[in-house]
Amino acid sequence: MKRIALFLITNLAVMLVLSVVASLLGVNRYLTANGLNFGALLAFCAIFGFGGSIISLLMSKWVAKRSVGAQVITEPRNSAEMWLLQTVERQARAAGIGMPEVAVYDAPEPNAFATGANKNAALVAVSTGLMRSMNQDEVEAVLGHEISHIANGDMVTLTLIQGVVNTFVMFLARVIGYFVDSMLSGRNQNESRSSIGFGYYITVFVLEIVFGILASMIVAWFSRQREFRADRGGAHLAGKRKMISALQKLGGAAASTLPPQQMAFGIAGGVKEWFSTPPPIEKRIAALQAATG
Repeated sequence: MKRIALFLITNLAVMLVLSVVASLLGVNRYLTANGLNFGALLAFCAIFGFGGSIISLLMSKWVAKRSVGAQVITEPRNSAEMWLLQTVERQARAAGIGMPEVAVYDAPEPNAFATGANKNAALVAVSTGLMRSMNQDEVEAVLGHEISHIANGDMVTLTLIQGVVNTFVMFLARVIGYFVDSMLSGRNQNESRSSIGFGYYITVFVLEIVFGILASMIVAWFSRQREFRADRGGAHLAGKRKMISALQKLGGAAASTLPPQQMAFGIAGGVKEWFSTPPPIEKRIAALQAATG
């Protein structure tokens, strides 16, 4: 859950920064100099939209580590950390990916997440609450779930989806902003514009935030579908009984306190269902129980 929430917040911040930079460079004035050029505007939004999501993906591991204070295990300090490294290494080998970095972060709730732009150089992090509240079989299943996210390329898939969403968020915000500014200035919508007013900039800024938040619902929906697949992957790597037991344990845990942008690819939930990235625990357990093979 945590992975996507961090990704979404980083993406929104990056997009707002790119939007401001584009305005300062005069891109908006160029696109509206001879009336609204829809083709050029769409191309501009696609470049910046996908660029923003790719930048967010490349930053995901760095942001994740610092947002929760995750400590990467380089030299195991105890038997629990040694077991974590060995389990992740075994599961990564079975899933056909490179060995991820393994980290532990201090948090009371049981949770874990995986992130990274490259499936062969990813990060798997678990909370101290997870290690305390679950037995090794259940932790193994949670690790298998996160390894499956990496092997399935979920971060890259969601980055592409986010790129499409960003494109339309920027496009619609600017189209509406242009028409709002036209009405405020009293000019014809097709009239040549040597400059655009504050109505355009204010409308675009506000709508990018509003549309960006609403668009997160779309990304969250896609993320929920990937959770079922990661659960099946965890069951394959650790065993269905262990995966179901881990989900049952998570179902009785307190709501996650992970930072908003990391919520999306953590194992545990805790947000309203429309914005939540993991589906309800009971649905995930039912899907696993119904699965064959």
